Amino acid sequence: MTPLDLGPATATLRDLVTSVSDDQLTLPTPCPAYSVGDLVDHVGGLALAFTEAARKSPAPGSEQGGSGDASRLEDGWRERIASDLGQLADAWRDPAAYDGMTAAGGLDLPGDVAAAVALNEVVVHGWDLATALGRPFAASDTDVAACLAFARPFSTPEAAAERGPAFGPVLPVPDGATPLVELLALLGRRA
Repeated sequence: MTPLDLGPATATLRDLVTSVSDDQLTLPTPCPAYSVGDLVDHVGGLALAFTEAARKSPAPGSEQGGSGDASRLEDGWRERIASDLGQLADAWRDPAAYDGMTAAGGLDLPGDVAAAVALNEVVVHGWDLATALGRPFAASDTDVAACLAFARPFSTPEAAAERGPAFGPVLPVPDGATPLVELLALLGRRA
């Protein structure tokens, strides 16, 4: 697999995270169980978990998955999460990150699959956060294509049992939909 460049997607998400004001933490998001604060906490956790997955060094507590809980956001969380997202992109620039097996969220994954999951998390949760904040969102064609390659195989009726609860049910893809709208529909989001 050609290494993925998570830099552009993490930069977009960093900008969104650092723009969240305290009074926006309770806003709803497209993730029904998450407020903005919960989603931001989840982003912070996934940044750590997938950085350590790239390094083949599981983060303490990462085996429990990436639940989000706004009450865990400490003073300085904006800067911490922004830094952690930068480290996430840097970690996946190392070709060794794609070799062999790793683990994230309690799952053992091939390195290249973990990279695809990480990019998908960053892109889709970037859209979730932008939508919740009423901000525009853009992802590169390259990033969306990589996310679609990851999402399509487990978005068929035959793969329904493998989807688990991580995503909403697959929604119909509108005729003429952009690739980003298709990705969001496959992951249970209505753009």
